[in-house]
Order: sequence, then C-alpha cells, then structure tokens
Amino acid sequence: MFGFKSAYFYLVAIQVTFVKFIKKLYFSSKHYNDSLKSKVPVQVYFNPNPFLLSLISPLSKRSFKFTEINPNDFWLEKKNKKISQYHNFLWLSLINRKAYEKNIQKIIYLWIVKYSNFKRNIWETSTLSSRVISWMLNIDTIINNGTFEFKKIFFQSIITQCNHLKKNFKYEKDPIKKLEVFTVLILSGIIFKDYEDNFKIGVKELEKFVNSHYDKDGFTLSRSKNDLIIFTKYLLLCHENIKEAQQYLPEFLDDIIKKNLECIKFFRTPDNQLPLFNGTSENDLNNFEKYLESVKISKKKKKNIIGNIYFAKSRNQVIYFDVGGPPSKNFSKNYQSGPLSFEYYLDGLKIITNCGFGNNISAKAELISRLTASQSTLTINDTSVTKFERNKLINRIFGNSIKNTFKTKEFRDHNDNNLIGCSISHNGYEKNFGCTHRREIYLDHDDNRLKGKDHIFKKSDGIPIRYVFRFHLNPKLTAIKTMSGNSALIQISRNKSLIFTIKDENIEIEKGIYLGGKKILDNTCITISGNLVNKNKSFDWEIRKKI
Repeated sequence: MFGFKSAYFYLVAIQVTFVKFIKKLYFSSKHYNDSLKSKVPVQVYFNPNPFLLSLISPLSKRSFKFTEINPNDFWLEKKNKKISQYHNFLWLSLINRKAYEKNIQKIIYLWIVKYSNFKRNIWETSTLSSRVISWMLNIDTIINNGTFEFKKIFFQSIITQCNHLKKNFKYEKDPIKKLEVFTVLILSGIIFKDYEDNFKIGVKELEKFVNSHYDKDGFTLSRSKNDLIIFTKYLLLCHENIKEAQQYLPEFLDDIIKKNLECIKFFRTPDNQLPLFNGTSENDLNNFEKYLESVKISKKKKKNIIGNIYFAKSRNQVIYFDVGGPPSKNFSKNYQSGPLSFEYYLDGLKIITNCGFGNNISAKAELISRLTASQSTLTINDTSVTKFERNKLINRIFGNSIKNTFKTKEFRDHNDNNLIGCSISHNGYEKNFGCTHRREIYLDHDDNRLKGKDHIFKKSDGIPIRYVFRFHLNPKLTAIKTMSGNSALIQISRNKSLIFTIKDENIEIEKGIYLGGKKILDNTCITISGNLVNKNKSFDWEIRKKI
C-alpha cells in the first residue's frame, strides 16, 4: 500500500514520465531542432584553462588510448561502446591535445555531421553538458588552424546544445545535472560575448541552487559527502573561469566555495579519504589539495559537528559519528540507513568502517549498502531503520528516496581531561518494536582507547526482539575470537594488534562485504547479538591496543 507521500510522488512521477514522453517526440522533430539554431558567434573572447577539465573528469589515463584510434572509425557503432564514455568528450583531459589537434577536429566534425540533431541518449543532460564543457575548455586547441567552415559549424553546435539546455533545465530533477547545466551557461556567456545573457542566467540560477541545496554550514541537505565533492568541483570550475575572464565574481559563489572547502577539510580522514556515511564512496581528494591549503579555520570557528556528523580527535585517535536523522524525501536519493553508526581511526589507519555506497559497483550493491546492517550500528529483527521506495516508476524519476523518517534526540557533548565524545538517541525502532537506541562513544585521552556504551530501552509491550550490533572492520584487517568469548583480536600487522572487548556478552566473527570502492571486497565483522522481551539492556565495549 502507498502512504500519502508515496502516492503523491507516484502521481507526480506519472506526470513527469508523460511530459518526458511527449517532449522526446517533440525534440526529435525538425521544428524543434530548427528552433535551437540562433546567431553563430564570430569569435572567442576568452580561452579557458583546459587543465580545469581534470576537476570533473572521472577518467584515468589507462582508460583511453587515443593513439590506437582512427578518427574515421571513431563514431562507428559498437555493441560494447558506452555512449556516455565517448560522447561526453571528457577523454580530452587525458590526451596531448596539441599533438592530436587535427584528429580531434576530425572527430568533432564527424560528430556534428552525425549527431547535430537531438538524439535521446547522446543528448541526455549530463552527457550533453559534459561534452559542451569539454569543448569549451579546449576551444583554443580545437579551433587552432581550423578552417572557417569548421569554426562556424563548431560554434553553431555549441550554441545549439546550449539553447537546448537553456530551454529545459527547469524540468531537470537531478541536482548534479542542474549544476552541470548552469556551468555550461556560465562558460558559454564568458566565451561568447553575443551570449552574455547565458552568463547572467547561469549565475542567477546558480544562486537559487546554492540557497536551496545547502545548510548554513555549506553542507549539502542530502547529507551526502559525494554530493559535496561533486558540487564543489563544478562551483570551482565556474569560479576559476569567471575570475580568469575578469568577469564580475558573485559574492555568494566565493562564500559557498569557502564553506564547501571547510566542510571537506572537516571530513577529510587521516588516510585522505571521506568517512563512509550517507551515499559516500572512496574519493580522490588530490584535486582539492591546493584549495584546501588556502582554507584557514580559526580555533574560534572550529566545529565538532557538520552535517550531523560528530568529529572528535584525541592524540592519534579519530572518530566520526552519525548523530542525525535522514534528509527530507526530496534529498534522500543517496541516503544510507545507519543512525548512530561510526568510523574509528588509530595511528592514521581506519579500524571500524561502514560498508560504503555501492553505486560504483552495481544497482544490487547500492541497494545492499543502503541497509542498516551494512553500517556499524544496531539492527533489530534484521530490519533497516529507514525503508526505501521500491516502486520502479518513483525511483526512475526521483531516485531511491526514503519512505519513512525518524528523529535523533538527547544529544550530549562530553569533553574533559579524560574523555572526549558524545551520546545520542534515535527513535527509529520505536513504532515497530517499542524501543529506542542510545549510543555513547568516547576517546580516552590517557589510555589511548575507544570506549562505547549502547543502550536498548524497551517498553513493556511484550514484543520480543532480536538485536545485532555490528562493527565492520577495514577490509585490510582481520580478527579472531579469543578463548574468553567476549573479545576479539584485531590484527593490524605482524607486531601490532588491537583488542575489542565487550562486558558480559559473547561475540561472533562473521564474513562481510565492503562496497566503498569499485569492486566488492571481503571484510570481517564483529557482531554481538541476543534477544530481549520486556527489559532494558546496556552494552559496554572498548577497543584498545594489545599490551
């Protein structure tokens, strides 16, 4: 059965699907393609820095060997060819553009001849935006020594595609795709004076986007650090080009980029990654190094919570702790159901992890990674705290959004000479199982250990529950159960290990999977499980170095 919200989103999804169907028919018509043609620019007034393309290109040099490609065969249809991989032209960031400028001109000329009119997949918003951005960032090389006729059709193709985006961006639901479109409009307005209105439109819409997608700290309302990284890349791309073109630099853009970089600096882990909460997978932060170095955060402004992720550090220990509820349905596309989950670092190495977001692996891996059991927290009766939409139509339009919500409460910060940490509760299991979960987690300054205490508060309603606490280990680590039954030896290296101990409980060592990278890895999971009916229960545990 649909709830009221799900029914509403289902009806909206039907409407959007119908509109998209009608539009696709219209977009393929001669009338529409003729309507996209407008004044062809005569010259370029600004040549962007082509190396900025590496900010948004996910490709590695190994993935594209240009020397093996014949320009005349480049657009021949191949069953194993991924459309976006070639048609987005992001591969321009991987090659020596000056050495192959004639071949590049030939490939682009043949693309225009073959695909100048709307084609559904090739003109998909993200593919089209990436293509035009790639062309514009390399425009000096592409038109160098080109004929007058080539320049004319090349400029016309850029403007035609820009016009398509300008006509339709208001119907786009995906925030990343919207941001790509605004980047296209801003760049085209800088490069071609005849289209400076594109710049004004792009900046105006970009400001609306910033106001509606960020909180006061400059963190994304989706609570996704992946979104934070991608948004920041496009904002930097706009900022750097506006600045180099000596155009008016909007104050809001400076402000949001500074906040974004402060957020990235806050979340940057000791191994130069991001903690794996809420739609986050492994990220390469090297592109941000020079920007992060320029961000200075004073002690007065330093925070211990951003985006409802609590951070604490003591000597060579670091914890990240999810103390927030889910985002609103509109921003929940990448949410992972892991309230009160945490990640723990010691001596620069991640010890306790969440499983990561499986979107770089497969749809099935992504679904598994959303479950509460995939995070280092509590599950009850093998259920997830948050349920996700399973209707295919809703998911196709809005992404895998959440169906229900919960709240966190009773946050208490703690910082003294001995311990630093906090405690927090959530009511996600209250409705179905009549219980709440409270977690306390602290770093011990003196003994260099992590101390935790979990509480299950059970109402006397007679509903039996089975609880499981999971502590997922970094895939590089292994663990074995000790003879006592209530502890595990976590092996870090030949001469270094940690002890996980829990009071008055037995632990089990289980096999798990890690989904944070581009392939599924096996990992080890320490679990504590049992049954409760009508009583509360507390669990004291710790992780310390083996003496």
